[in-house]
Amino acid sequence: MFFGIERFLSDTALRAPLAGRRVALLAHPASVTRDLTHSLDALAALPDVRLTAAFGPQHGLRGDKQDNMVESPDFTDPQLGIPVFSLYGEVRRPTDAMMDTFDVVLVDLQDLGCRIYTFITTLRYVLEAAARHGKAVWVLDRPNPAGRPVEGTLLQPGWESFVGAGPLPMRHGMTMGELGHWFIAQLGLSVEYRVITMEGWQPEAGPGFGWPVGERTWVNPSPNAPNLWMARAYAGTVMLEGSTLSEGRGTTRPLELFGAPDIDANRLLADMQRMAPQWLAGCRLRTCWFEPTFHKHAGQLCAGVQIHVEDPTHYDHGAFRPWRLQALAFKALRLQRPDYPLWRDFPYEYEHDRLAIDLINGGPALREWVDDPGAQAGDLDAMASPDEANWHQLRRPHLLY
Repeated sequence: MFFGIERFLSDTALRAPLAGRRVALLAHPASVTRDLTHSLDALAALPDVRLTAAFGPQHGLRGDKQDNMVESPDFTDPQLGIPVFSLYGEVRRPTDAMMDTFDVVLVDLQDLGCRIYTFITTLRYVLEAAARHGKAVWVLDRPNPAGRPVEGTLLQPGWESFVGAGPLPMRHGMTMGELGHWFIAQLGLSVEYRVITMEGWQPEAGPGFGWPVGERTWVNPSPNAPNLWMARAYAGTVMLEGSTLSEGRGTTRPLELFGAPDIDANRLLADMQRMAPQWLAGCRLRTCWFEPTFHKHAGQLCAGVQIHVEDPTHYDHGAFRPWRLQALAFKALRLQRPDYPLWRDFPYEYEHDRLAIDLINGGPALREWVDDPGAQAGDLDAMASPDEANWHQLRRPHLLY
């Protein structure tokens, strides 16, 4: 198969509309070609593309910032001599001065298919700025490694944030190029927009179900996104960022496992199986021990659970529901220990007056379900299922594959 960047590089006809126009690139470390050439270098080598600026999202163009909420500075590329602007530094939205450096911005970002992954918020902000300034946005499309499944409640009005770009479910099942079309329709933008589509993407085909396993090298789009298995689990495990449980940062398997020094993982897993066994389908769960070297519970031995979705004999793409699975883990712990300090109260993505778990879920409904001792699994299903069905219809006009 061919990603958008490769079709753009190989087909002069696709590049022809850029003649005489200044071009910028929004990219990160996973913005590479099949032979692992970074897109910035590949574009700079084209004689018919006038590259005048570059942009980096959260974690930076180089991906050098390990944790969340660590800003990247602007700098000048030492080889190309062009400015590299940070959209996760002093600003989150491109400034007027930044917009003045180009006519067309190429967006080449590998996404994970989850609403909270901030690259899609950056895409929204770039589209809005382009509409105001009369600039063009082209997305060089890449696979959604989580594939097409949809899961989670829609973000509620008033809960927009840097981790909540709009009324999407947690697992949206769209590519960046498709999301651009949806944002334009949702926001009523008037902007020159083009998607350089992929060729040969098969999101329903195994074993990758969204990612071309065996054909492409995985490059971390952010420091704690080390593999496809994390991408599959992320729509659930990202909620751990709003909890006091470790999400495995500081281990070699971040966002594939969870735990804490003071929980009984065997009991937790047994209670999850008793409460809603249907939510544990499609994967294997294994109790484990781990000791983070940094971040939550650093240097402490944690009892936990690892979510295994790497084995094709046990992974069922259609059955796996990571958002419900992680919600169930919270619920089981809350029922075991009603006073457990589960929700982490700290400034999350520069929001000081709302709990991180609520920002992550686009509203308080999931937390309230966890904390309500009388709430059952069916109650969460009753909230999420209509939203999921609605999203299938809302996204349909914007699907390109």
